[in-house]
Amino acid sequence: MIRGYAFTGVYYLLSVICVLLALPLLIVPGRAGLRWLIRRYTLSIRFALRWVEGIRTEIRGRENLPSGPFILAAKHQSWGDGFLLYPEVDDIVFVTGDHLEKYPLVGGILRKLGAIIIDTCGGGDRKAKSLAEGMEAAREAGERILIYPEGHLAPPGHHFRYKAGVWHMQKAMKVPVVPVATNLGCFWQQQSIRKKTGKAVIEFLAPIQAGTDKAPFLARLTRDIESASQMLIAEAGHAVSAESILLEDPVKDAPVRPSVSAKP
Repeated sequence: MIRGYAFTGVYYLLSVICVLLALPLLIVPGRAGLRWLIRRYTLSIRFALRWVEGIRTEIRGRENLPSGPFILAAKHQSWGDGFLLYPEVDDIVFVTGDHLEKYPLVGGILRKLGAIIIDTCGGGDRKAKSLAEGMEAAREAGERILIYPEGHLAPPGHHFRYKAGVWHMQKAMKVPVVPVATNLGCFWQQQSIRKKTGKAVIEFLAPIQAGTDKAPFLARLTRDIESASQMLIAEAGHAVSAESILLEDPVKDAPVRPSVSAKP
């Protein structure tokens, strides 16, 4: 637990330094400088994970990343997922709720990075409008988009229903979707301070090409991500069921606590 608090202290220190260094970059034309800084920041967090918490990182399947624009549809088990993913893909923007804008100066950084900020306080029309506007900007810039299609943090061995938003995105943009599996939740579960040592894996899976109908697309996306994540969880030494367990979508802000059990 002491290491958990030590890492949390390092995390917030690095985050404050990053925000302060980002301020002058907000008025510099273009995104290259800020993206370089955020990449160094995420790599620093990964370094701290390794040397403070003992969580090593392995990235697999880079050969599955297309050369042009695409969408990353990633498993979301941990607050740390983005830190592992961001440095691995050039020209990446991400979909996020507007809740992050409540943190001082973060909103300006997100907008400068080109993040697609969803209006979570508005109705469905406002959410769709903010998503459409962000997609159009990313498409024109030839960027890659990261989205977590479950919409919630899911404990290892569990998943929420995959939302159709990612299918609508690939239909509108006409780009492939790369599923991403992980087992990071075995070591850094959701937003927990307590962490476990081990090797966290991020795996880029074979792309799903644009033009697939919605039902088979969502079925394959769910199957590919969940089956690969189950294998990574088992590789980490955790007992898993034959299939990932479907959870009901939680009430907003309600914690979800079930997890796989470690083998003795």
